[in-house]
Amino acid sequence: MRSKKELPEKYDFEQEISGAGNDSFLTLHNDDIHTFDYVIETLIDVCEHDTVQAEQCAYIVHYKGKCDVKKGAMETLQPLKLKLINKGLMATIE
Repeated sequence: MRSKKELPEKYDFEQEISGAGNDSFLTLHNDDIHTFDYVIETLIDVCEHDTVQAEQCAYIVHYKGKCDVKKGAMETLQPLKLKLINKGLMATIE
């Protein structure tokens, strides 16, 4: 049996629906250097994606040029961005 998630007394459903807030996106950009396997392994390691999610992101990056790989607060995304960059990938926070 699942336990119900308790919400604060003044939970702002409008903000959740509109997507408003302080959330940013960690965006991975395409390059012609790294293999799909390397990008997939890096997304699993750095962003804690499962295999399917990492594969889908890798294909989106390849065909569209970029993909939002993580959503969250700037303070959370900044270390992830640095890890991706240190592994040789191109990443930005938007």
